[in-house]
Amino acid sequence: LSKVRSSSVLFYCLRCAVHFNANITGLSKVRGTTFVMDSIVLSMPTTVGTPIKQNKIKASILHLISFFQEQKNKHDMRKIIHSIKVGIALLMVSLLYLLDPLFEKVGENAMWAIMTVVVIFEYYAGATLSKGLNRGIGTILGGGLGCLAAIIAQDVGGLGKALLVGSSVFIFGTAATYIRLVPRIKMRYDYGAMIFILTFNLVAVSGLRAEEVKELARQRLSTIGMGFAVCIFTSVLVFPLWASDELHYSIASRFETVACSLEGCIEEYFKENNEKEIQLGASLNACKSVLHSKSKDETLANFARWEPWHGRFGLSHPWEKYLRIGEVLRELATAIFSMEGCIQSAMQSSSNTRQLIKEPCEAVGSILSWTLRDLGESILKMKRCRPKVLISSKLQSVRLELNLATSSAKLGVLGQGDELASPSFVFFLMRAMEKLEILAKEIEELGVLADFQNK
Repeated sequence: LSKVRSSSVLFYCLRCAVHFNANITGLSKVRGTTFVMDSIVLSMPTTVGTPIKQNKIKASILHLISFFQEQKNKHDMRKIIHSIKVGIALLMVSLLYLLDPLFEKVGENAMWAIMTVVVIFEYYAGATLSKGLNRGIGTILGGGLGCLAAIIAQDVGGLGKALLVGSSVFIFGTAATYIRLVPRIKMRYDYGAMIFILTFNLVAVSGLRAEEVKELARQRLSTIGMGFAVCIFTSVLVFPLWASDELHYSIASRFETVACSLEGCIEEYFKENNEKEIQLGASLNACKSVLHSKSKDETLANFARWEPWHGRFGLSHPWEKYLRIGEVLRELATAIFSMEGCIQSAMQSSSNTRQLIKEPCEAVGSILSWTLRDLGESILKMKRCRPKVLISSKLQSVRLELNLATSSAKLGVLGQGDELASPSFVFFLMRAMEKLEILAKEIEELGVLADFQNK
C-alpha cells in the first residue's frame, strides 16, 4: 500500500509538470501476484501548434479581470464613504431641530434644510454642486418673482388679484417649461428650471393668503442656504469623490480593454477549426461595456464642468475632447465586434486562405494593440503621446502589407460565398486602423488643450 501511495504522489508530480518525461522502474505486489514494471516511460503529451502569443493573450485577459476586480473593490469603498458623508450631513442639519437655541431662530422652517440635504446630496461632488447651485438659482429667481407677483396682486385687490396671480402662473410656467425643453438647457439646468417653476407657484399662490410674504420667503431661503452649505462642506471638503477623476480614469482604462479584445479576436480567428474554443467571453464582455458608455460619459462630463479646480484638472479642462475620444473608441469597439461576427460565422474561409493573411493581420494587430496601450497610458499619466505622424507612418506600412496579402490574385476564390469571411475580417481590421489614426489625432489635440507634459 505504501508503494501504491508513492506511485500516486509520483503521478501527481508528473501531471503538474509541463513537457516532462520520466523513467520509472517499480515492483508492485497485489494478492501474491508480482508485476514487474520494467523501464516504463511515462511522458506528458505536449501541446502542438499552440503559439506563445496565446499565453500572452490569456495573461492580458487575466490582468484585465484582476483590474476590474480591483476597481470594484475601490468602488465599494467609495460607496461606504459616500454613505457616511450623507449621514454626517443629515446629522448636522438635524441639529437645527435638536438644539433649542437653533430651533428658536429658524423654527419649523428647519425642515427645508433637511429636505435640501436629502434632495441635492449626490455621489459626486460635481453632481452635488450642480444640483445645489441649480436649486439655489431656481429658488432665488422663483421666490423673488413669486413675491413680486403676490405683492402686486395684494395691492390690486379684489377680483384683479386672482386674475393677476393666475395669469402670471400661466405665463411664467409656460415660458420656463419651454426653455427647460431646449437640449442645452435641459442637460445642465433642468433641475434649476423645475425648482423655479415649483418655487414661483408656491410663493405666488400662497402669498395671496399669507400676511408676510417677504418674511416667509426669507426664512425658507435661509434654511435652504444652510442645507446647501452643509452639503457643499461635506461633499467637497470631506473625502471628495470627483466626477472628473472618474471620467479620466474610465476613458484611459478602456484602451486596455479594447486592445485585449482585439488581440483575442485575431488569435481566435487564425486557429484551426478543431482547435477553436470559446475564450473571448471575458474580453468581449468588457469591450461591450465600452459600447454602452456614452450615457455615463456625458453625465460625468456634465458633473465635471461644475467642479472647482482640483489636482490636475482646471476650470477650463477640455471635457468635450474626452467625449469625442470616447465616441471614437466606441466606433473602434464596433469594428472589433464585427470581427467577432466573422469568427462565429457558419461560412468560414479555408485554412489556406487564412494562412495567406495570417502574418500581416497579426502584424497589424500587434501594432494596433501596442498603439492603443500607448495612447491609454498617455491619457492616464497626462503626458504627450507620440506624434500622429509617427503612428500614421507605422500603420501605413502594415496597411500596404495587408493590401498585398488580400489582393484578389492571392485570395483568388472570391466567387464562392464561403470565402468572403477572410476579406470581411480584413475589412474590419482596416476599419479599426482608420479609427486608431483618428484617435491618435484627438489625443494629440487633447494634450495641447490640457497642457500635457512631454514624455
